[in-house]
Amino acid sequence: MKYSFKNDYSEGCHPEILEALMHTNLEPQEGYGEDIYTQKAKALIKDKIGNLNCDIYFVSGGTQANLIVISSILRPYESVISADSGHINIHEAGAIEAVGHKINSIKSDDGKLYVEDIRQVLSEHDEAPHVVKPKMVYISNSTELGTIYTRDELQKLSNFCKLNALYLFLDGARLGSALSSKDNDVSLNDLSKFLDIFYIGGTKNGALLGEAIVINSDNLKKDFAYNLKQKGALMSKGRVLGVQFMSLFENSLFFDLANHANLMAQKMAKAIEKSGFSFLSKPQTNQIFPILPNNLVKKLEEDFDFYVWKKIDKEKSAIRLVTSWATREDIVDEFINSLEKY
Repeated sequence: MKYSFKNDYSEGCHPEILEALMHTNLEPQEGYGEDIYTQKAKALIKDKIGNLNCDIYFVSGGTQANLIVISSILRPYESVISADSGHINIHEAGAIEAVGHKINSIKSDDGKLYVEDIRQVLSEHDEAPHVVKPKMVYISNSTELGTIYTRDELQKLSNFCKLNALYLFLDGARLGSALSSKDNDVSLNDLSKFLDIFYIGGTKNGALLGEAIVINSDNLKKDFAYNLKQKGALMSKGRVLGVQFMSLFENSLFFDLANHANLMAQKMAKAIEKSGFSFLSKPQTNQIFPILPNNLVKKLEEDFDFYVWKKIDKEKSAIRLVTSWATREDIVDEFINSLEKY
């Protein structure tokens, strides 16, 4: 069986989480997130963030989180600004458009948005009421290209959004990898200060499933639970999510798992660079995008699974390699040996 570098959610969950689920399995608990484990998980996250006034809701996955957040916040005539590589723009089957909101996509070579990009979109939508009204800025950290935002970049986005009455929403499906990157200078507390709303991804960082939506802005808190219920995201067995996030944040498991994934990716990136190859984007997290000759890509595909991300020219392609909390170092060494052999 070929080892897969296609994603970071192929394995089940970390043994500590599975053990916690088994240990609490036969305890009768309240439903719909009113159980003691969900309440403890929320308290732990609030403590880590340093914001006891935020509201937290657990949902099953990233697309669900994005859909609920955006559809519950925006009015029917309001739109959301996103990088063209943003998950809501290309990998959610039109979920945002399906609930009536246009996505103002912006071409981005590094997966990030900058103030200048947003300003341009606003200038193109000044013919009210004949055009949609941009009201939200959607960013990912880490991005779909594995890059991360600096504290300064986030602060500039936050300041601009506040001056222009825009909501700033961060997709944190891979937030663990972003915060654990060697290049990172952003804290969870920074996210509480700079963002109106964001979520912490568990699915791609060792949990069976689950994301934690964190609402910082008081304006967005009212009646959010109604939207959760209406969109089918209020789980009767909410304890399943609560136990997992309790396990992730009781100690440092959330960051330990993300750090391991990053270390495995960086080991591969160094070997690839040493072999003389470049990257589509700077390797910073657990997603790396080396540009390799097509004949080498075909050889590597004999032993490993991964996605061919982008055709560069007739001779070269960028591939995506994703490591996870469960990626073994000996598998990484096998890939490096295969690369050097070919």
